[in-house]
Amino acid sequence: MENLIEIKDVTAGYGPKIVLKDITLDVRQDDFLGIIGPNGGGKTTLLKLILGLLTPKSGSIRFFRNGQEVSSLKTGYLPQMNNIDKKFPISVKEVIASGLAAQKPLFKKYNREQNEQIEQVIGQMGLEELATRPIGELSGGQLQRVLLGRSIVSRPQLLILDEPNSYVDKRFESRFYQLLEEINKESAIILVSHDIGTVLTMVKNIACVNETLHYHPGADVSEEWLGEKYACPIELVGHGNLPHRVLKVHEH
Repeated sequence: MENLIEIKDVTAGYGPKIVLKDITLDVRQDDFLGIIGPNGGGKTTLLKLILGLLTPKSGSIRFFRNGQEVSSLKTGYLPQMNNIDKKFPISVKEVIASGLAAQKPLFKKYNREQNEQIEQVIGQMGLEELATRPIGELSGGQLQRVLLGRSIVSRPQLLILDEPNSYVDKRFESRFYQLLEEINKESAIILVSHDIGTVLTMVKNIACVNETLHYHPGADVSEEWLGEKYACPIELVGHGNLPHRVLKVHEH
């Protein structure tokens, strides 16, 4: 499978502060990459680089579509904290449709193909009965589905999820992960999370970011590997199908 993103020898930060140092990473077209690492290790900075919100101090970031280099990717983004005002009078369907707003002329209606995409995503998210409901009436899990629908309605090449389990409804959690598997058939996914156990059950490959970046093909990582990359001991504890992570006592 061809590469979608090639990051080579990138150093980045803010002003004089270096957050990421000489990192290299390839993301394939069918990848489901989990990005883990301690707080302050550079996970958010890496996302900003991929989204084009931050320019590297050195190194290169290249994007590809069908083997040809392009200036950017069509990207869907599910942020860590949703910033939708639930009091704003907008319906479920209108929020999902807003993911296509950049593809239509201002003040023009969506065309037939776009309306079909919107209806397809509403069905995929299981939101048919809620389509006309104001978002202020939704539960946390329902809103999560709406925001996920908005992020994929444009059929992006890449979907970025930043701590998606930070506000996912526990009743919807297993279905949410099933949806990601379905989406991964058409889009590459980058999932950033501090919940190592959940990440390891879902992704195809792992990158640990802690100023530098360590790539691990496959998700079958050892406690020793994690402890080395985090620079402190980590113990993985199995709990049903979703292992949780526990930090041993350590000094920073």
